[in-house]
Amino acid sequence: MRASKAIVAAAAAVGSILLAAGCTSSGSPNAARPFGSNARSAAAFHGMAGLVAAAQREGQLNVIGLPSTWANYGTIMDDFTALYGIKITDMNPEGSSQDELNAVKQLKGQSNAPDVVDIDSASAAEGEHDGYWAPYRVTAWNKIPTWAKLANGGYYAAYGGYMAIGYEPSLVKVAPTTFKSLLRGPYRNQVAIDGDPTQTRSAFAAVYAAALANGGSLANIAAGVNYFRGLKHAGNFVQVRGTPGTMLSGQTPILIWWDYLLNSQVRPLVKNLKIVIPPDGVYASYYNQAISASAPHPAAARLWEEFLYSAEGQNLFLEGSVRPIELRSLLAAGMIDAPAYQILPKVPASAVYQLPSAAEQATADTVVAKLWPSVTG
Repeated sequence: MRASKAIVAAAAAVGSILLAAGCTSSGSPNAARPFGSNARSAAAFHGMAGLVAAAQREGQLNVIGLPSTWANYGTIMDDFTALYGIKITDMNPEGSSQDELNAVKQLKGQSNAPDVVDIDSASAAEGEHDGYWAPYRVTAWNKIPTWAKLANGGYYAAYGGYMAIGYEPSLVKVAPTTFKSLLRGPYRNQVAIDGDPTQTRSAFAAVYAAALANGGSLANIAAGVNYFRGLKHAGNFVQVRGTPGTMLSGQTPILIWWDYLLNSQVRPLVKNLKIVIPPDGVYASYYNQAISASAPHPAAARLWEEFLYSAEGQNLFLEGSVRPIELRSLLAAGMIDAPAYQILPKVPASAVYQLPSAAEQATADTVVAKLWPSVTG
């Protein structure tokens, strides 16, 4: 499930973006490709009305790896179809980002190939490097932060969230506020992550966040491993995989996980759940959108992206407990879904958005693989 493989720590990694930005995925115009295959904006269709008409002529959109309960995608797909009358086929809903990229490569030229992907940054950068994405700038392009998009429009962040501490207040008498507080507080056998960080990306992100909170850096994740070793020695670390079920049962009253997964998956079970983004280890990650350069329905693919980056689409993401990439623009324009926004955990005012480079990410993977047995052994 996507939730168990939650986003790669650098879902909008600067290093990956810089790597991809030096490449091109535009290719040469191909007269055999469907109309709109080389369109880089809605202007190629003479505006949104033309794009809508072209997409409706195609009448079909192929997506992949979109569980209906993930980021509110069930409602998003239903609303898109209701608005435009375009049928959506969701291939392999529980597939990973790598599965999405593999499908784009393996099904190229086939009518059932993915038109679009919703993908982590490592896979997005790989697809850009190999020429699998069609550059396209949505109408809301200027509302997407510069750090969250490739200048050529190859791929761009859509939504994401922050590593957070979720806890059940009836079992946790002293509210944790920081990573360091989990070491010192009365939390014996209470703190968990959602798996082995050498295998589960969200658990890996918890180690990265802990590193930032304990003298480490994006280039020094060993500090995060040392933190969890200390948490174990303090008797506070529970070496079982934390899940909504283990929080409900009380086996893991404290879970370090993505804020949107705590909100969307744990809160429905643990009604009094509290969520805090620790100010000493602020760590965020985002998923990206990209259009396949060989999309069998290129107009529908582009219309889909226009819908996702419209105020309506971004607020639908927000309703799914994820942070839409245009959040600041929506707030500034007074177009935010206020009730959905109020549910989000507050981001510390002093937060600095930190992103590992591709080299730092690779080194971190190696270090965690080598050192994590010292925590579990």
